[in-house]
Amino acid sequence: MYIFSANGTARVDRDDIKKGDKKPFIVYIDFLDLFGAEQLCKIYLMRAGFTDIEIEKRKFVEEKLRKDPRVIEADKAMQAAIEGGYMIQMFDE
Repeated sequence: MYIFSANGTARVDRDDIKKGDKKPFIVYIDFLDLFGAEQLCKIYLMRAGFTDIEIEKRKFVEEKLRKDPRVIEADKAMQAAIEGGYMIQMFDE
């Protein structure tokens, strides 16, 4: 699993986001290959309505952490990514 810090630009207006607004995200991708995980991160953010995806930070989560029930219980986003393959969380600035 990889955890990415990324930014994306909104393609259209929606809720409290205006077209052209740049928003920060943390994206969990349950995939072992870094290149593949980066591509999935970009695709999922594009499907969510964002373009010009820039990945700023990458962190690999070791298998032993993914399987540690204490870690999974403490990190609900990681738990969701393990169950569904990915998890996207947008941050307010």
